[in-house]
Amino acid sequence: MGSNPDNPRVYIIGAGFAGRGIAREIREKSVFGSIVAFLDDDEAKVGRRIDGVPVLGPIKDVVRLLARAPADEAIIAMPSASREFLRELYYLLKDAGFSRIRIVPDIAQIVEGDAHLVQAREIDPQDLLGRSPVAIGLKKSIQWLAGKRVIVTGAGGSIGSELSRQLLSAGVERLYLFGHGENSIYQIDRELRALQAGGVGVSTAIVPVIGELKDRDYMTNVCRRLKADVVFHAAAYKHVPMMEANTVAAIDNNVFGTKNLVDACLSSGVKRFVLVSTDKAVEPLCVYGASKYISERIVMDAQAKAGRDEHYMVVRFGNVLGSRGSILPLFMQQVSRGGPVTVTDPLASRFFMTIPEACSLVLKAGGVGSGGESYLLDMGDPILIRELAEQVIRFSGFVPYDDIKIDYIGLRPGERLAEKLFADDESLEPTDFPRINRLERGGSGFDLAKALEALGPICFLDGSRPESYRNRRLLRGALRSFVPTVEETQDEPEY
Repeated sequence: MGSNPDNPRVYIIGAGFAGRGIAREIREKSVFGSIVAFLDDDEAKVGRRIDGVPVLGPIKDVVRLLARAPADEAIIAMPSASREFLRELYYLLKDAGFSRIRIVPDIAQIVEGDAHLVQAREIDPQDLLGRSPVAIGLKKSIQWLAGKRVIVTGAGGSIGSELSRQLLSAGVERLYLFGHGENSIYQIDRELRALQAGGVGVSTAIVPVIGELKDRDYMTNVCRRLKADVVFHAAAYKHVPMMEANTVAAIDNNVFGTKNLVDACLSSGVKRFVLVSTDKAVEPLCVYGASKYISERIVMDAQAKAGRDEHYMVVRFGNVLGSRGSILPLFMQQVSRGGPVTVTDPLASRFFMTIPEACSLVLKAGGVGSGGESYLLDMGDPILIRELAEQVIRFSGFVPYDDIKIDYIGLRPGERLAEKLFADDESLEPTDFPRINRLERGGSGFDLAKALEALGPICFLDGSRPESYRNRRLLRGALRSFVPTVEETQDEPEY
């Protein structure tokens, strides 16, 4: 019997709260298909019927049997499933001939007891790669945000957009989506409104704001008008090779943009400010890393000027799977073209976590963190980029090296073979919260005022020093005088 695309037959994998919630919505909105069965491993559920739908199991055995009569769609509704389980399940579903495989968000993205069909999306490699995310109990973690007015900068980016999705579930009063890219803000604004139409965060007022961090007067004005309680600063130029070719832009946006925002927040009484930082700020080799190194110190310095009940803090973590400009989308594009997949070095490694998990921990740290503190998210063990490439090739149905080649192209400017999460003069202290560590800074002081003074005439035109304006060679020299780990280049052009 052939499938009917207008009324697909759906198997829901997982008969827990998420699966039951999805089934309820499919029944209420029958245009989404008809449910054939739940699949579950819980012996207490197998053989029963839930709201008239049979529960079959064990999951893997049933999926293997379904290969004889393939269905149209599988929806994986197991938010706490391990990466290892999902990988095996995905390949079994593909072999069984399912034409569509969707997944509901992992436990880091949904408030307990509240999964919606609108949150289900096509499964992709980031759902299967890396270590399993840690369940942190998002409902409790975001309670502190209820009723608050929140600004997310860089809201159209990978981290900013996911923070915005999770903030929608937090019951914030107003969510300001701040960015300078009209199209990316338009996209996340539309997505959040679609989530609201599907029952997620319906009480939150969503306000898109197109603006420019580098415009100091504008930032002062807009922060005063918005009267935000909380700011998550995720905006940054962050593509390492691109920023090595545009070093002045990296400092202008990431350093002086952060300074403008921080000063505007201080003057407008923002209660909590969270800078999203990166492991590339650790003994930075690249200019992007140096820009975040200085940004961290801008935020730390702000605490000395903040009021008693105002908290300015830093949350640092490593790479996230699937972010725009990261290797995962690049690998997928290269595979779709038939290869080769390009990897810098067979021994290159990075720390990875999923975007939803990182954002959940940022939201939690923002609520429990103290002003003037830096926090480091536990990234687990590093992953070889080569192994990541091999898994993406397999996900796409090919055999690494046989069907799709892997070429090693060498490290690019500003890149390291392996990243560090904290510097030699820093140490970690555990907090009361899993996966969130306090970063204790040591070593000699960093003269922020002098660094900004040296970098200013390069980013902004000074009539008495016109030769400095946008001079890349001068910029790198100035950076290295304050951040000596920055890579020295012999052929840095002036402009």
